[in-house]
Amino acid sequence: MTKPAVTPETLSVHIPFRIAKRGGRKEVQLPPGVPAQRARIDNTLVKALARAFRWQRMLEDGTHATLLDQARAEKINPSYVSRVLRLTLLAPELVEAILDGTQGSELTIARMLEPFPADWTKQRPPLMGEARIMDCKELADDSGSKARMLESSSKID
Repeated sequence: MTKPAVTPETLSVHIPFRIAKRGGRKEVQLPPGVPAQRARIDNTLVKALARAFRWQRMLEDGTHATLLDQARAEKINPSYVSRVLRLTLLAPELVEAILDGTQGSELTIARMLEPFPADWTKQRPPLMGEARIMDCKELADDSGSKARMLESSSKID
């Protein structure tokens, strides 16, 4: 005797996530409380930081006397140079978070080029949201490798 064919029931699965742009790419973002699989380093932010520190070094060593000279040499708008150079005023813990990829999805290049407070203690809440920040001991232990990473990234231009 043959069994009657079993009709499969419909199964609906709800997976909460959203798709957001980050660094010019689309990224799936999981809801709060779900552990992240791995850190995503935003290459656009890293490159902007590298440019900022490279441009600052060029201004300090006299390669370019003014922002206008810098902008002309790079063939870009002087206001863009000044906005990117402002990234050199970021708190070290924010720079570390960007280099580690733990800065959070709300921290984009567009957000970073907006005005932010120069006082490091006032930067974290508006810029970082709930992202993980390294404590002082981790920062001291890991600062050498991050400085090397930033230095090598400045050669990307």
